[in-house]
Amino acid sequence: MCKGSTGADIKEWVRLMVEQFSFPHVKVLFPTAPLQPYTPAGGMMSNVWFDRANITPDVPEKLDSLARIETEVKNLIKTENDAGIPSDRIIVGGFSMGGALAFHTGYRWDRKLAGVFAFSSFLNYNSAVYDELKNNTGVTYPPLLQIHGNQDDLVPLKWGEETYQKLKSLGIQGSFFVQERLGHSLNRRGIKIIKDWIDEKLPNS
Repeated sequence: MCKGSTGADIKEWVRLMVEQFSFPHVKVLFPTAPLQPYTPAGGMMSNVWFDRANITPDVPEKLDSLARIETEVKNLIKTENDAGIPSDRIIVGGFSMGGALAFHTGYRWDRKLAGVFAFSSFLNYNSAVYDELKNNTGVTYPPLLQIHGNQDDLVPLKWGEETYQKLKSLGIQGSFFVQERLGHSLNRRGIKIIKDWIDEKLPNS
């Protein structure tokens, strides 16, 4: 799930890097973010999951925009639940803004999920995710996988590391992998880490 790209774009991008990003027992969905005005792009219509005031962690989240996408995400998960797939057999994740959406999904909207992963993503310093975790200590949340390039000039590695450390301090269990010589992009090694992690969290039982 990437800002400005469609689900089909990301699916092809992943396929080109890891031809076998498939699982005999897991259905992989690549949803497309809704087309809406995006403030950091001067209000240009873009495929984004939610709006931001700016691409930086030191601004408030646009909670009204997040509330709108919350309904869509919950409906998507409910569709899978109704098809017989329980939440504890569902992993959510994404690239860039898609990863930020995954944080909100797993740690605010459906804590029963099997896991959350985020590639080159961050949360705002005053994120509602942190408030949710602070107000629900002792609750079990999905495990986290975070991956970030050390040459990311759009979402600096520091922002990803700060997000991970904050989540960890609030009780989230997970792992963080730094990708050498990688900018704001996916790479083959990172996708392989995600694939192996999904295999571990969703065993073929």
